[in-house]
Formats: sequence, structure tokens, C-alpha cells
Amino acid sequence: MQILFYFVIVIHVIVSLFLIGVVLLQQGRSADLAGAFGGQGSQTAFGPRAAANVLTRLTTWSAIIFMITSLSLTALFVRSGHSHSVLDDVKPASSSAPAKPAK
Repeated sequence: MQILFYFVIVIHVIVSLFLIGVVLLQQGRSADLAGAFGGQGSQTAFGPRAAANVLTRLTTWSAIIFMITSLSLTALFVRSGHSHSVLDDVKPASSSAPAKPAK
């Protein structure tokens, strides 16, 4: 079970870095130099929409894989029985009497 957990962590980190890179490579609509002057041309080798379609598909699939690995890591962590909350070590606040109103 531990090997599967670490394997999913490695896949999750790789997909996270890939997702960051793919998102940063994408251009907004009319983000090239021709778009700044109202032109419809593009500076990409694939044409104005072909590269965007490839990057959009890569972004979609990497986001899906990221969500699946996130849910898998949560399920594996809970099943392992090592679930520990941050609030487990917090001591409850001491109850004190309210201050008496001034006369």
C-alpha cells in the first residue's frame, strides 16, 4: 500500500509541474504582435488555432489527471489509518468568567 501511495505522489508532482508549464505556454486571444494592431495573423507555425487546440487538450487532460491523483491520494491516506489532523494537538481554551460590568 505504501508503494502505491508513493507512486501516486510521484505522478501527482509530475502532472502538477506539467500543468503549470502547459498553462504558462498558452497565449490569450490576440496576444501576439499582430493582435495588438488589430491584425488577424498569428506567429505560430501551426496556424492561429491548431497550437491552441493542442495546448487546450493537454491542459484539459493534465487537469483531469491532477484531480484524479488528488482524490486518490486522499483516499489512500485515509485508508492507511495514519490520518492526523492539525487540530488534534490543540488544547481547548480555558473557560473563565466574563468580566463584571463597571458601575
